[in-house]
Amino acid sequence: MSNHIKTNSKTQENTVFDMFRDLCERKFRKSSLFIVLLIAIAYRILCSFGGYSGVNDPPTFGDYEAQRHWMELTVNLHPREWYISTPDNDLDYWRIDYPPVSAYLSWICGYISSLIEPSSMQLFKSRGYETPTHKLFMRSTVIICDILILMTGVTLLIMRSNKKYNFQTRLIYLLLILLSPLLILIDHGHFQYNCVTLGMGSNIPSD
Repeated sequence: MSNHIKTNSKTQENTVFDMFRDLCERKFRKSSLFIVLLIAIAYRILCSFGGYSGVNDPPTFGDYEAQRHWMELTVNLHPREWYISTPDNDLDYWRIDYPPVSAYLSWICGYISSLIEPSSMQLFKSRGYETPTHKLFMRSTVIICDILILMTGVTLLIMRSNKKYNFQTRLIYLLLILLSPLLILIDHGHFQYNCVTLGMGSNIPSD
C-alpha cells in the first residue's frame, strides 16, 4: 500500500515536472523567436540611417527620387498610363520598370503620402523633392512592408517547414535569411520594396 502511494506520488511529480518543462520550452520558443525578429528589425532600422546614391544630385537625384516619382505617377495618372509615354509620363525620367504589383504598392504609398505631405506628390512640381519628413515616411513604409509581408511570410514558411529539423535549427535558418545583406541593403539602403514580392512568393504552395 505504501509502495503504491509512493509510486503514485512519483508519477504525479513526473507529470507536473513534464508539464512545467513543456511550458518553459514553449515560453523559450516564443521569446527566442521574438528576439530573432527584433534583431532583424533593428538591423533594418540601422541600415536606413545610411546614405544613398543621388542625394541633391540633379537631374535624376537617385534611388529615393525613383521611388518617390513612381508614387507621384501612380497617384496622378490612370493605371493604363503608368507604363506608356504620355505628355504626363516622361519615360526618360525614372520610368516604372517593375511589374504591376509594385506599381499598385507605389499607388498605395503615394496616396498616403498625398494625405500626409501633399507637396511630395505634385505632378512635375515635386521632381527632386527631398525633405527629411518625406524620407522618414519612405523609410517607414519600407520597414512596415518588410515586417508585414516578407518577415511574416518567411517566418511562417520556416516555422512550418519539414519537422525533421528541430526548432533551434529552424530558428537559425530564419535568422540567416532575415539578416541577408542583400535583403537589407537593397530595400532599406536604397528605398526599394522587393520585400513585398519576395514575401508574397515565400508562401506560394508547391508540389
